[in-house]
Amino acid sequence: MTFPKRLLQKLSLSLLLGLTAAISVLVFLAWLADEVLEGGTRAFDEAIREAVHQIASPTLTTLMRGISFLGSTQFLFAATTVMVIWFVFRRWKREAILLAVTMIGASLLNITLKLAFKRVRPEPFFNLATPRSFSFPSGHSLASFCFFGALAAILNARVQNRKFRLVIVASAGMMVLLIGLSRIYLGVHYPTDVIAGYCAALIWIGAVKFVEETLVRRKRRKADPPISTDYAD
Repeated sequence: MTFPKRLLQKLSLSLLLGLTAAISVLVFLAWLADEVLEGGTRAFDEAIREAVHQIASPTLTTLMRGISFLGSTQFLFAATTVMVIWFVFRRWKREAILLAVTMIGASLLNITLKLAFKRVRPEPFFNLATPRSFSFPSGHSLASFCFFGALAAILNARVQNRKFRLVIVASAGMMVLLIGLSRIYLGVHYPTDVIAGYCAALIWIGAVKFVEETLVRRKRRKADPPISTDYAD
């Protein structure tokens, strides 16, 4: 079996697994949204909010506000712009396009879902002003998951050292989890908003990956001419 054929088979398996995972998360998100609309998650949300608020302290509040900023539209827009410019400068055109498309799509998806569900925000802690947007899903959680997740995937594809790759993945995962936790800690989101944000991000990243790998596979097929079975006498 030639190398291109093995690569195509690997891509097909990757696409199948990614599609299966995306569908599973989509089903869970649909169930979660239905429970939220019917009020079935109220006890869970309030219990988690109260438990997290019990660990509050002035120092931790300052830290959480800083972490929350790392998931804000302002920060992620600036960070995405810087990274896209850096990728272009390094001639990573494909990576620049992927990151830009991922973040633009994440923003549109967040707006669409918020307007679709129109969940009212909880009462924030620490006398913070209530954000004007709707609560479900958490935009900070969705966007930060897309940004740090996509960035980790792009960098890992370029890094050969396995330990360094693990550090990249662990750092991205920790950042996303902390941003989600900060939104619950500050009281501006319910826990189910954060979970929904993560689910929506997984679905969108899976969709981007599916389309990107499909295009790569099609391009390789065109670049790899069919092997002729006709031989001259």
